[in-house]
Amino acid sequence: MNALNGCRSNCYTLRKMKTISVSLLAIASIAVPFCAQRLAVAQTAPPKTSHTTVPAAKKTTAPTTPAISRALLNPALLKAKAPDIFKTQFTTTKGVFVIEVHRDWSPLGADRFYNLVKNGFFNNAHFFRVVPGFVVQFGLSPNPAVNKVWKDASIQDDPVKQTNTKGTVTFASRGPNTRTSQLFINLGENARLDGMGFSPFGKITEGMDVVEKLYTAYGEAPDQGRIQTEGKPYLDKNFPLLDSIKLARVEGAPAPHPAVKKTAPAATKPTTAPANK
Repeated sequence: MNALNGCRSNCYTLRKMKTISVSLLAIASIAVPFCAQRLAVAQTAPPKTSHTTVPAAKKTTAPTTPAISRALLNPALLKAKAPDIFKTQFTTTKGVFVIEVHRDWSPLGADRFYNLVKNGFFNNAHFFRVVPGFVVQFGLSPNPAVNKVWKDASIQDDPVKQTNTKGTVTFASRGPNTRTSQLFINLGENARLDGMGFSPFGKITEGMDVVEKLYTAYGEAPDQGRIQTEGKPYLDKNFPLLDSIKLARVEGAPAPHPAVKKTAPAATKPTTAPANK
């Protein structure tokens, strides 16, 4: 009898252990996929870097629009004739380069460039289009008020006397007789632009390596319309790594007129297009 009771007790214990084992297996079958899912999510989540969490464009204060010269608000007054040959020095966020201008190559283009540099148009402006092997484009003011008055201040075309070789500097346009303030530096041999009426007026004589180091990753993403109407704040916020011009000056010429603060009115949508590819 005792043996029978012991057998029943052992059987009961075995059944109980079996029940516990089945329960543990059931819990494990639920827990393992859940843990695996959590691990998969953790592995596929994008890593955060200092640049991602704190963008370069983030500032403690709102970006401001640079002050401007009164002269830049009246393009009709900037009609000085350029010297036959002169040099301009551009100090940028990547270093210094020099453009040597030959007025006989493109007289109207040389005069326009001379007046823009002399009056501080390019100071604080960005290189907003950089296409490796093709062009670096710039010439939109950081101040919308300036862009507004210059967007239709066109000059007539000059005959093309020089080829758009690497290092030459040329005005961009949106068609015949529409050159205003936008320029490009040729990063390659772009002779095909000659037949489109793009007339070089100068060339890089120092610092071509600086030009070739300008930030390229944004390509053609910056929107010219928004640059014209919103100016520097738009680029600082959306394209913080773009290089810019700290100071452009005519070598041997007096410094530009002192800047005065102006309230920037809203500008209309631009019509100037980049140089055709």
